[in-house]
Amino acid sequence: MKNRSYLIKPELEKEYPSVSYGSGVYLYDCNNKKYLDGSSGAVTASIGHGIPEILEAMNEQAKKVSFVYRSQFTSEPAEALAQKLSNIFPGDLNWSFFVNSGSEATETAMKIAIQYWQERGIYTKNKVISRWMSYHGITMGALSMSGHVKRRERFVPLLNDFPTVSAPYCYRCPFWENHMECSSLFAQELERAILRIGQENIAAFIAEPIIGAAGGAIVPPDNYYREMKAVCEKYHILFIADEVMTGVGRTGAMLAMEHWGVIPDIVSLGKGMSAGYTPMAATIVSDRIMEPILLGSKSIMAGHTYSANPQSAAISLAVIEYIEKYNLVENAKKMGNYLNDKLRELSKEFGFVGDVRGKGLLIGIEFVSNKQTKKPFDREINFTNLVIERAKEEGLLIYPASAGVEGVNGDAVIIAPPLTISKDEVDELVERFKETLSRLTLDLLRIHFVPTKEAVNEGGIQS
Repeated sequence: MKNRSYLIKPELEKEYPSVSYGSGVYLYDCNNKKYLDGSSGAVTASIGHGIPEILEAMNEQAKKVSFVYRSQFTSEPAEALAQKLSNIFPGDLNWSFFVNSGSEATETAMKIAIQYWQERGIYTKNKVISRWMSYHGITMGALSMSGHVKRRERFVPLLNDFPTVSAPYCYRCPFWENHMECSSLFAQELERAILRIGQENIAAFIAEPIIGAAGGAIVPPDNYYREMKAVCEKYHILFIADEVMTGVGRTGAMLAMEHWGVIPDIVSLGKGMSAGYTPMAATIVSDRIMEPILLGSKSIMAGHTYSANPQSAAISLAVIEYIEKYNLVENAKKMGNYLNDKLRELSKEFGFVGDVRGKGLLIGIEFVSNKQTKKPFDREINFTNLVIERAKEEGLLIYPASAGVEGVNGDAVIIAPPLTISKDEVDELVERFKETLSRLTLDLLRIHFVPTKEAVNEGGIQS
């Protein structure tokens, strides 16, 4: 076959531009087209592209050693990275188990939670409660904990039936409340689930502090995590925070859970931990969870060939030091507030923008066919994909997300540029996104989705 590709891409017959290089918040393809990386790739490239300090750290470590097997050696970079994470995170989150991806980090968190109870002589606590509209990874254990309907559907017969409780989705409150402070209702739902399943069977509750791919940056009510953690403590259930997308500064705090003053028992990290410069993730475990393991088997039953890889550890350490040196957590908060305000103002111009939400530089935008009723677009329109493609044509990269009723019928995107973004670059991002939305208005009118003036006046697409 002439000019065939041998690479399995997300869509096998789609033509993808080939990337050439990156610099700061921009990427350039081989035709020298410039893209503003408005999603940090997959909410990953948190310090931007081509940073000299990181390339130098990468090169220096490669001169020494790039791989050792963790059962034979430790390394200075791995030890230093673990200490750095202990120093920057709250409470007694002092132990790091390094892996290669966020999926592995959440699955390891699940395994450590189960092992914790076994080390205490309790062997029935094998289940994890999770939420619908959640995504914790694509490996079987992580996918079992995920309530992302689309990503589960092919593998449901192989999965454990973990998702149980509702997501704190204020735009479409599952309890039909009209106020933001319905945290107690979610806590009551969690308590009912625990009583139904039996606390003796439940090892942990897992949650993304801000729901990412499964919901488009859904932020919970203010008291939500305090009340959910209180229920977990009441019934002796561990709390796992999946900070793969939100951790290491993305939301304007080193851990997103810090916004609500709650310290998890176990945390999973990924993405921004290495900013895309190397595959790296971690499961962070508190002293209190490690204690019975240290007194018992003295070994975590998990392992990966590349765990604690010295090359990746050195790069991740350099990334975190870069974030600290240039005060990027504060910049994420400052630029995030500015971007959020600009996008909210922009949303008033387009009737199909239903909601703008998020924290720091993790912002979700949900699209609807009618602003008043919050009715989603018909699935066959595939509106999220249309938004992504139009934005790309405008030289803006944004990230797709699920949304809508139960995360099945609905459209959303995530805007999450590198934490290094400047005010001028935010203005450029918003301008490119405005052009994208203007083109989408014409697209929708062209396919006669809102063919009448009456439908426009009801709050749908505005001309």
